[in-house]
Amino acid sequence: MTPGPGPSSRSGAEDWSDAARAFEARHEIIENFRYPDGIRIAVNFTADFDAMLYRRALDEPPMQKAKGEFGGRVGIWRLIELFDTHGVKATFFTPGRICELYPQALRAAAASGHELADHMWEHLTPKEEELQRDHIRRTADALTRIGGVRPIGTRSYYEQGFLKDEGYLYNSAETTSRLPYYAADDRLENCLLILPFHFSIDDAQFYNFGWFTSEPQAQRLTDPERIMDMWWDAFEQQYELGNGYLNICLHPFVSGRALRTRLLGQLIERMKGKEGVWFPTCAALAQYVLANFPPRSLKF
Repeated sequence: MTPGPGPSSRSGAEDWSDAARAFEARHEIIENFRYPDGIRIAVNFTADFDAMLYRRALDEPPMQKAKGEFGGRVGIWRLIELFDTHGVKATFFTPGRICELYPQALRAAAASGHELADHMWEHLTPKEEELQRDHIRRTADALTRIGGVRPIGTRSYYEQGFLKDEGYLYNSAETTSRLPYYAADDRLENCLLILPFHFSIDDAQFYNFGWFTSEPQAQRLTDPERIMDMWWDAFEQQYELGNGYLNICLHPFVSGRALRTRLLGQLIERMKGKEGVWFPTCAALAQYVLANFPPRSLKF
C-alpha cells in the first residue's frame, strides 16, 4: 500500500481563507459610486469582433469558420448601422489581426465615433511573457493606424503590468462586481479599472450550436425574442436600483444576423424610452470613473 500524504500543517479552510483575503486585497469596490446628475443607468454595448480567429485556432470544421467570415463581411456592418441608427456609441473589442482582414469595417466604426479596443492579437493569450508584450504592442499599433486613437481599453487576460506599460486604463473581462471597480495584480500593483460583463448577457451563449467544441448534449439555440426579454428584465432590474450598469456583449457573426439585429434595435428603443439612460463607450465611462472616483487604497 502506498503511504498517504503526511499531516498538513494547514487545513483546507485556512488555504481558502488566505485565498479569499488575497483576492479581497487586490480588488477595490468604489464607495458611493454615482453617475452624472440625471443618469440612473449606464449601458455599454460592446462587440467582440474576433470573426473566425478562435475557430481557426481550434481547427474547427469549415462551417464554424464560415460563421466567423459572415461576421467580418456582413455582421459587422449591420451592427455599425444598428448603433448609428439608434444613436448609440459602442465599443468594438478587436483582435489586432482583424485590422488586417477587415480594415474597411473598422475605419467605418471609428468614423462613426465608436471605440476600437484591444481583444488580443489573434484571440489567444500566449504563455510567453515577451510574446504577450509583442501582441499587446502590435494590436495597439494596428488599432491606432485604423482608428487614429491609441486604445485605452481591453478585453483580455494579459498580465496587467504589460497592459499598464502600454497605457491601458481599463479591462472588461471580469465579473467580480455589478458596477465598475478596481483590480490590481497579485503583487498589489498595476491597478486597472474593471468594467464587468457577464456571460448571461453575451449573445454567443444563446445562439450557437457547437460553441467552442461543446458536446451535442450541451447545445443550445434560444429564440431571439426570449433573449431580448431576458436582457430587458436585466436592464429593468438595474434601472430600478437607480445606479445600474449593464455591459452587453455581442458578436458580429452572432447578432449580425438580420432578425437578431432588428430585435436589438427594438431593445435599444425600449431602453431609450426610460429617463436617465446613458449609452457611453467603455472609454467614456472609464474616463468618467477615473476622473471622479479614483482608487483609494490601490495605486493606479
